[in-house]
Amino acid sequence: MKKFALAMAALTATSLFAADAFEKEGFLTTQSCAEQGAFRDCYMENYACGSDGCFKKTDAGVDNNTPLVLFSHDDGKIYKLDTSHLPRAEFDEGVSRNAVTIVGEYDASSGTIVAHEFKAPPPPKKSFFKGCL
Repeated sequence: MKKFALAMAALTATSLFAADAFEKEGFLTTQSCAEQGAFRDCYMENYACGSDGCFKKTDAGVDNNTPLVLFSHDDGKIYKLDTSHLPRAEFDEGVSRNAVTIVGEYDASSGTIVAHEFKAPPPPKKSFFKGCL
């Protein structure tokens, strides 16, 4: 009976979270890249220090904790991400990729999604070219 009661309590808590959860899919990038529309062409230094050419002013190995955003193709809107509830390294596999899903709470006043869950699509399959060049 105790196991059943615990299972029901867990199910209720999960369903309450799911009812309030905000889920959005889009392209995970930085604010400056999203504003420029440079998605696949965005330099990797943007993810480390925040802008093109910032390595000239920033010491190597310094982490500026550059904020990430999610650009939604559905509504053309840029959503700021609060990644404080998840380890930052978890987002590395989804950076500069499309079809990334962020689940969390949405604050409409600031346009921020407080991320509680992160889902990235699997990496592209390796291809092998066999033939004449």
